[in-house]
Amino acid sequence: DALIEKLEHTYTTEEGETQTVMLPLDVGMRLMCSWRDGKWYQAKIIERRKPSTGQSSADYEYYVHYEQFNRRLDNWVQLADMKLETLGTDDGGNEKEAGGRTRGQKRKAEDADHDPEHAEFDPHQLREHEEYTKVRNILSIELGKYEMETWYFSPFPAEYNDCEKLYFCEFTLNFFRNRNQLIRHLRKNEMLHPPGDEIYRNGRVSMFEVDGRREKIFCQNLCYLAKLFLDHKTLYYDVDLFLFYVLCECDERGCHIVGYFSKERRSEEGYNLACILTLPSYQRKGYGKFLISFSYELSKKENKVGTPERPLSDLGQVSYRSYWTRVILNVLKEYKGSVSIKELSEMTAIKTDDIISVLNYLQLIQYQKGQHVICAVPKLIDKYLAEAGSEGVRVDPEKLYWTPPNQP
Repeated sequence: DALIEKLEHTYTTEEGETQTVMLPLDVGMRLMCSWRDGKWYQAKIIERRKPSTGQSSADYEYYVHYEQFNRRLDNWVQLADMKLETLGTDDGGNEKEAGGRTRGQKRKAEDADHDPEHAEFDPHQLREHEEYTKVRNILSIELGKYEMETWYFSPFPAEYNDCEKLYFCEFTLNFFRNRNQLIRHLRKNEMLHPPGDEIYRNGRVSMFEVDGRREKIFCQNLCYLAKLFLDHKTLYYDVDLFLFYVLCECDERGCHIVGYFSKERRSEEGYNLACILTLPSYQRKGYGKFLISFSYELSKKENKVGTPERPLSDLGQVSYRSYWTRVILNVLKEYKGSVSIKELSEMTAIKTDDIISVLNYLQLIQYQKGQHVICAVPKLIDKYLAEAGSEGVRVDPEKLYWTPPNQP
């Protein structure tokens, strides 16, 4: 990049004025860019890539982050998608404050402090994470009958660095650079479902328990796939420590992966879920709620209370709060007489801290004389239940055939 020759580019503004700018634009610059809805949004240039041989600096492509949106919507754009007259740089507003920090540094520090998705990172780790994962390496995937745009960077092996689209076998999760390689694999493949034990079947919906220790390649590939749609989790190469619960839709052609969650084989913190994903092609169909509910059904079988591993993503936080609200308020609605937080926890397998958190959020709990008191009138319960939405695809506990590990 240091050797790139800068060229002067002339353009006309919306007001009809003629202006010039040096191309290619620099990483770090901010300007208005059009998005897929046709509207203009403030964006920051994260990366740029050289045009192919014979093209000029005006043909550069730029990877931009739309500052109003989540990183999953970052994208490659061209000069025609930019309002060059709005051009600025990344050092605007960086006057020094007391203590030697610029306002820009202070803003970034505050952003890190209030970023629950990356709470496991200190500021240095967060900067490293953002630098390493700033550009999506795989732009789309083909999985079964669906083609999906990806959301985030995933650390695939180095030989796939120049491959913008990958083709996945939906049964083994092996991935390939082109469709012909996938077709050759499918001709030899005889497995039409995830490896492991089928522990739940209700109509077309099935769940498989896959042991990361026994099926290491499948589980690592599942992590690669999941990371394309998850930003906040670090990738676990050591899948031996985890069990994976893979949700499928089944038909005469086989069991097609919908999503999954993982959990530690043994969690000292009482986590019943480490990572959760519903693939984009199956979202908004109630499967995310199913996966959360299923994790708690496993906790009930273990005679334990459970809670998801933190930090939760933005979507995860909304999904869990909705689940906790629906389960807890349905118990309160049907229960005759008073009930304690501890009794609610024992009935639902939801950790007491999560129950208190959601009741506080709904303002249905008070702290009186050293203890929490639930104050929920029927009208409020009905109101909040309606706002929490449906339970999604329901888990039928009678269809779950599962014995906790290390138990007879």
